[in-house]
Amino acid sequence: MILIVVKFTVLPEHREAWLPAVDSFTRAVRTEPGNLWFDWSISADDPNQFVLVEAFTDADAGAAHVATDHFKAAMELMPSMLARTPEIINVEIPDRTGWSEMGELTVPDRT
Repeated sequence: MILIVVKFTVLPEHREAWLPAVDSFTRAVRTEPGNLWFDWSISADDPNQFVLVEAFTDADAGAAHVATDHFKAAMELMPSMLARTPEIINVEIPDRTGWSEMGELTVPDRT
């Protein structure tokens, strides 16, 4: 699995427009065959910072992702709305295809 976390800091005047602007990109990525998830969050510390957590089944799926027309269109759109170059973590996790349960915290069965 390829796990990617990206911090996008938008210009304050584009904060409200960011998620609507990337909505079609988000929906398109979620339909890609190798996409496992593609989820946006807003930073608890900076309301102008959006955090994207995405995962792909493998390096081939990640390469196919960056070759799509919707990826290229997003890369053209985003710079005009950003305050600085995004920060990224991109790691390959062998033999993993999803989330694991947290070992340090267990929630009791609520059924």
